[in-house]
Amino acid sequence: MTDLRSSRELLVNLTLRDIRGKYKRTALGQVWSLINPIAQMATYAVVFSILLTVQPKKGDPSGLDVFALWLSCALLPWLFFSNTVTTGMGVLVTNANLINKVYFPRETLVIANVLSWLFTHCFEMTVLVIAVLIFGGNPLPFLPVTLFFMLVLAVFALGVSLLLSIANVYFRDTQHFVAILMQLWFYLTPIVYPISIVAGKKPGLVGIYRLNPIERFTEVFRNTVYDGRLPTLVNTLFLVGVSSATLVIGYWLFKRYEGRLAEEL
Repeated sequence: MTDLRSSRELLVNLTLRDIRGKYKRTALGQVWSLINPIAQMATYAVVFSILLTVQPKKGDPSGLDVFALWLSCALLPWLFFSNTVTTGMGVLVTNANLINKVYFPRETLVIANVLSWLFTHCFEMTVLVIAVLIFGGNPLPFLPVTLFFMLVLAVFALGVSLLLSIANVYFRDTQHFVAILMQLWFYLTPIVYPISIVAGKKPGLVGIYRLNPIERFTEVFRNTVYDGRLPTLVNTLFLVGVSSATLVIGYWLFKRYEGRLAEEL
């Protein structure tokens, strides 16, 4: 941790490099960070709300009944997590030349990746909050809570990224397994459908669903942004505990196996 604190300037530079590099030489630049999730949201909205007639409950107590907003409250956090993990998993391999030439805390690369995606996520969530306000919701009183859970999600994503980035160096098949896992994870999480559908058809699976941290994240973001109310204490404690534990385990495994990075790369 001492090395990491002394490399704050490097961390800032790497983060800025990642932010600028995402949409380098594109005409729309950072606007693509909105176009991509909007395109996905529109696709899922058509398929699930129109073709499959998925109908979640109205926001409680906001009274909102807009499927696209309900979907976005869960889809944007998922996209942040998914993008962070899939890109973070490969940062060590991508920066092999830098690692072999210069000594610096290797975890800086993973942290910079998380921060760059967090910057984009903040931009997207700001637009979502404005959209909810336009349609009659009032997420502003709960904005500090929303920001808190965005940071908790970033901690969870960082822990997973640290674990997978070091695993990907030693086992290059990791990236292919994770690509499949992320697809399964998405559809096994009530993002494009409400968990009430699971409760209605397979009540016994609800308890298993609740073990999924991303399911809890989708609920708390819908609570604060769409419903206009505070999340439950149980969800808060669960997410803080799981995210903290994931970060500790991920960091410990990263530091344990980083000694042979140069050789493996």
